[in-house]
Amino acid sequence: MLRLIRSFGYAFSGMVYLVKSQPNARIHAAATLVALGLGAWLGLDACRWAVLTITIALVWSMEALNTAVEDTLDLTYPDDDPLAKSAKDVAAAGVLFAALGAAAVGVWLLLLPFLRRIGFGG
Repeated sequence: MLRLIRSFGYAFSGMVYLVKSQPNARIHAAATLVALGLGAWLGLDACRWAVLTITIALVWSMEALNTAVEDTLDLTYPDDDPLAKSAKDVAAAGVLFAALGAAAVGVWLLLLPFLRRIGFGG
């Protein structure tokens, strides 16, 4: 049981490191709060909440993996290495794919209902 508790401690420590060290993670944090607030205000149903939750978790997971890849490569290859750069770029592309997908989900789940609620878009 103690090992399980410690493993959660390590995970929470990683979350704190992610938000403190990565500017994009702070952008994701702001977007997460906006999405959750809009979802609550719009009264999303359970299915839409599930989609929103999975989407948010995907972006955060990709950002965490990207940071792990970057930190590992910085430790392993302190000098510029073309393959290390490619690995970092591909990991960053994964975050971008997730973020673009999340933006599309946000438009569908949040923006269009928001516009209807404030009187735009019939």
